[in-house]
Amino acid sequence: KNGLQVAMLAPTEILACQHFQTAIKFFSDLGFSFGLLASKKCQIFSQKEVASIKKENLKREIKKGNVDLIFGTHALLEEGVSFKKLGLVIIDEQHRFGVEQRKKLTEQEGFLPHFLSMTATPIPRTLALAVYADLDLSIIKRGPKKRKVITKIVAPQSREKVYQFIKEEIKKGSRVFVICPLIEGGKDLESHSVMAEKEKLKKIFGEENLGVLHGKMKPEEKQKIIEAFSQGKIKILISTSVIEVGIDIPEANIMIIEGAERFGLASLYQMRGRIGRSGKLGFCFLFCEKITPSVKKRLKAISEAKDGFELAQKDLEIRGPGEVLGKRQHGVPDRVMEVLKNPEILKLSKEAVDFILKRDPYLKNYPSLKKAVLSLEETLHLE
Repeated sequence: KNGLQVAMLAPTEILACQHFQTAIKFFSDLGFSFGLLASKKCQIFSQKEVASIKKENLKREIKKGNVDLIFGTHALLEEGVSFKKLGLVIIDEQHRFGVEQRKKLTEQEGFLPHFLSMTATPIPRTLALAVYADLDLSIIKRGPKKRKVITKIVAPQSREKVYQFIKEEIKKGSRVFVICPLIEGGKDLESHSVMAEKEKLKKIFGEENLGVLHGKMKPEEKQKIIEAFSQGKIKILISTSVIEVGIDIPEANIMIIEGAERFGLASLYQMRGRIGRSGKLGFCFLFCEKITPSVKKRLKAISEAKDGFELAQKDLEIRGPGEVLGKRQHGVPDRVMEVLKNPEILKLSKEAVDFILKRDPYLKNYPSLKKAVLSLEETLHLE
C-alpha cells in the first residue's frame, strides 16, 4: 500500500512455488501483483490471473516496480535483478543461504529494506541468542495445536507389522512418505537407496501406488510427482531428504525413514515435520541398520523431545558443542563452547555488550577488549 516491494527468498523451487500459490490464495483480492522467479520457471499473477512469463521480461517488470511481491530461489540473486524500491526482504530457511548471498538482497542501492529471516532448523536456545544477538528474535515455541506425531524406533522383526498398518491406513485415505539417504546406493548401502526401495515396495504395495522424488529430477518432473501425491494418485512417495522443505500434503500422516542413523537430528526433525498436518495423528517409523549406544541416544532424543530447542539441546549434550558447531572448521575456543551451554552467562554477556557499545561503540576506552575482539573476528564467524 505504501508503494514498496517485498522479496521472499526460498532455497528450493518447490518451496518458492508453494509460497507463490499461498500468496495468491490469501491476498488475491487486495489488488497486488505477484511474481515467481526461479531458474526454470517464471510466472506472474496480475488481475486475478496466473501467466507464464520470460525471465528477462519478469526482471524488467520487477525493476519498473510493476510487481509488488516477488518470490524466488537463488535466481533472485542473479546479476540483472534489481528493484524499484524494495521495502522488505523475507528469507525462508535462512541457514541454506550464505552471508554474502543474503547481503545481495538487503543492501539495495540508496535504500535499506526491512529484513525478516526465518528458520525451523533446531539449534540450542543459547546458540540462538549468540548467533542472532544483533537481531530482534521471535521464537515460536509451540507447534500447531492439532499436530501430533508419534515417533517410534522399529526393530527389524517388526517391519511386516508396519507394512500391514500402512496398508490399512492407505485404505482410509492416508498417504505415506518413505525416506532414503541415497538415490542409488553402492553394494553396502543398496537397501537405503530410493531406487532399491521402490523395487522392494512395489512387490508389497503395487507399483501403481508408488512415486519417486529426488534432487536429480527436473523441476517439472518434481512438481508433477508432488501434484500426483497431493491428489492421491500416488499413495506412497519414496524420496530423499529433498522433501525437508516446501512439501505440504495434509493427507500425508505416515513416514518411514530408512537408515535413520545416517541422518542428523536436525534433518530428522525437519522431515518429520512433513506429516501430521491435517489434525490427524501422524506416525514416524525409524528403521536402522546399526544401532550403537550413540545412535540409540540420538533417536531416543527425537522420539521424546517436545520441541526443536529441547531436541537441539539434547543433541548438544550427546555430541558435544564441538561436533554440533563444527569446532575445527570455525576455530571456536573451548571457553566459548562452554559458555554456549550456559544461558545465564550468555544473557549477562549480551547485557554487558549492549551497555558498553551504547557508550563507546569503537571501544576507545577498552583497548584490551578491542584487541581481543579483533583477534576473534579473524577466526570466528558463527553465522
